Amino acid sequence: MPDANKNQALDQIKDKFSLEVSDNYLKQALGKKWRDHKSTLKKKYFKNDLSFEQKLQNPPHGILRYQWEDACHFWNSAKGQARERIGVTSRQQQKFTHTAGSKSFARIANEQEATSGSNVGRIQLFDITHTKKDDSPITPEAAEIMEKLREKRTEYETSASSAGSAVNMADIDNQVIAEVFGPERYGRVRGTGSFVTPTKYFGSSSSQYMPSQGHSVQAQVELQVERVKQQLQEEMDAKIAAVQAKAAAREAALQGKVDDMQSQLANIMQMLNKNPPQDPPY
Repeated sequence: MPDANKNQALDQIKDKFSLEVSDNYLKQALGKKWRDHKSTLKKKYFKNDLSFEQKLQNPPHGILRYQWEDACHFWNSAKGQARERIGVTSRQQQKFTHTAGSKSFARIANEQEATSGSNVGRIQLFDITHTKKDDSPITPEAAEIMEKLREKRTEYETSASSAGSAVNMADIDNQVIAEVFGPERYGRVRGTGSFVTPTKYFGSSSSQYMPSQGHSVQAQVELQVERVKQQLQEEMDAKIAAVQAKAAAREAALQGKVDDMQSQLANIMQMLNKNPPQDPPY
């Protein structure tokens, strides 16, 4: 999406609401809403039994026809289908999800802290956001993870107490989660919800919870390559769309000329029928 569209949406939000969050947070939230919206449109209006041509001719309410056609052509392309397969495979590997619903993790933590009067750590927040209303784990896999987290935290607390060290529960939670789940993923912090980055959460100590430097460089290179590929593909798609638009404009102009000529010819024929030529006198 062009930056101009993002900034326009951002300005409209600021005109209507008074928010104490950064522009970057708003753009991230908008991006998620936009992806969710496209997913809903695809499930409801594209993944059905209609033919491809019928789908093109029936854009959803509120969607411009050319935008809907572009989306359908992408979803129907080899690149779009490959991206869908990757997404489905990734989703199938997820063994459990959270039970927070529409509430953010930060809001849930604040509500719990207001009720209990104590800070809510990442492990406790994981338990809260992965249990049902009857306080049972959402899945057996979630129950197993919870048990591992509790066991590891007890080990760290006991070790710190035995050594006479001050127990920092936040540091213990971070170490335990990194040990159970592995290093944090780039740009995200497990168990804290959306839009929380390692640098913001851990500060200068974020590197100890991230993969090794070698993996970091490799991941950055792979990410850069993927971005270049995507940029080249977008530029190619834009050029193809521009050529198609010019061709359509030429075709429309040519059709207009043909229609004018046919109209003129029809007028001439009509005049001839009203005033047929007279035979010359002998």
